[in-house]
Amino acid sequence: MIIAETDRLILRHFEVRDTEALFLLNSLPKVLTYIPGAPMTSISQASDILENVILANYRELGYGRWAVEHKADAKVIGFCGPKLITEFNEVELGYRYLPQYWGKGIGFEAGTAALARFKDYDIHEAIALILLGNKGSEGVARKLGMTERNRDKFMGHKVNVFHKVL
Repeated sequence: MIIAETDRLILRHFEVRDTEALFLLNSLPKVLTYIPGAPMTSISQASDILENVILANYRELGYGRWAVEHKADAKVIGFCGPKLITEFNEVELGYRYLPQYWGKGIGFEAGTAALARFKDYDIHEAIALILLGNKGSEGVARKLGMTERNRDKFMGHKVNVFHKVL
């Protein structure tokens, strides 16, 4: 299901055919520098996350992380979208992209399109939980109009919490 479309991107629901892309996003050390947890080592781990987290979120909440497909090469190059963070009882705009797409405005483009759809799911505020030192993600959050609210802990790591009323 397509959620949003921009000049270069399609934001859509993840599907089983995206398992390899999900594995790649969660196995590259460079991508995971500021992501809690160990890199994935098998495709079955990606399959498990897809079924038991992403697709489960779609079924239970009607929303979840959305695949970001690059129109030019028809590849899933990342994700961007909402996730209920139960520890905060707030919805996070999360985003992650393959390194070859960094610095090209993809994060801002996808983030803008994603945030524009949050109200469709009765989401009126968003946070971004960004591990300390992740200047790239902080830059995207700021460009999206999010402001730094406070510092907190998430999954055992110190994070800057960015916030935006939609």
